[in-house]
Amino acid sequence: MELRHLRYFVAVAEEGSLTLAAEKRLHTAQPSLSRQIRDLEYEVGAQLMIRSVRGIELTAAGRVFLDHARLALAQVEAAREAARRAAEPTKPSFALGFLTGQEMDWLPEAMHILRDELPNMEVTVSSQYSPQLADALTRGRLDVAFMRPEAQTPDLAYRLVTKEPLVAVLPSDHRLAACDAIDPHAIVGETFVSVSNTAPALRVVINDYLERSNVAIRPDHEVDNLAMAMSLIASTRGVAFLPAYAQNFMPWSVVSRPLEGEAPTIDLVIGYNKANASSTLKLFLSRVDELIARVSKKLGDHADGSEGDAR
Repeated sequence: MELRHLRYFVAVAEEGSLTLAAEKRLHTAQPSLSRQIRDLEYEVGAQLMIRSVRGIELTAAGRVFLDHARLALAQVEAAREAARRAAEPTKPSFALGFLTGQEMDWLPEAMHILRDELPNMEVTVSSQYSPQLADALTRGRLDVAFMRPEAQTPDLAYRLVTKEPLVAVLPSDHRLAACDAIDPHAIVGETFVSVSNTAPALRVVINDYLERSNVAIRPDHEVDNLAMAMSLIASTRGVAFLPAYAQNFMPWSVVSRPLEGEAPTIDLVIGYNKANASSTLKLFLSRVDELIARVSKKLGDHADGSEGDAR
């Protein structure tokens, strides 16, 4: 069994089609791809895929094998990335990742710590969805990420940064904007904007909160990012439940209000790969408590001095 067999198998499983995998992902001929899959099944000793009217479907053995194949490919990528970094020992580098929008609060203090300790270090920064950050950490492309704790990430460790309360976000001239706090039952019948699977952790928190509150409502729209959320809220006169940091992205036409009672929260964590032995990572983690304290103080000072509709 070779790595190419694993890559071919994962591509077919994700595309659900031999034709699409061959043309879009692998740039090879379909007969050759079919032969490689048959060779893989022979090596494994079990049928991994079957053809159906919906395309290619995984057998029970195939679903189990897919998880291990992805993990094996991720570990190979991590090893390759580690080797590349080791080949340039005189040029230290550190890769930071952020759930899009969180860098506004956390990047300046993170850079302060790194520049304070290692002024000549090359720091790279990326902004992505949380599942993508988890994948980049697993593959060794990032050292640290400010993200959500993602399910099924056994190679990663997480340290809690803060628990962010959710707030109601709605148009500034909405009837509920006059309320000091929003009762979740009040949004029944309103256009409800929720998040897509690009934010699985947040989606679970929102759905659990609605269920605990006995609010039966289905989203009218699902958004991939905060910019899209703000646009839809303003244009459809909708209401959304979003983490408090979304207030950094609110235009004048949109306001936030706290939720009545005990508001749901979502964890913001620092994620890193357990196998990452970087001395810079250890140094960074040793100063995480200081980082949290400094940012929390700044956010607290800002909240105390803020006025107007972003409550």
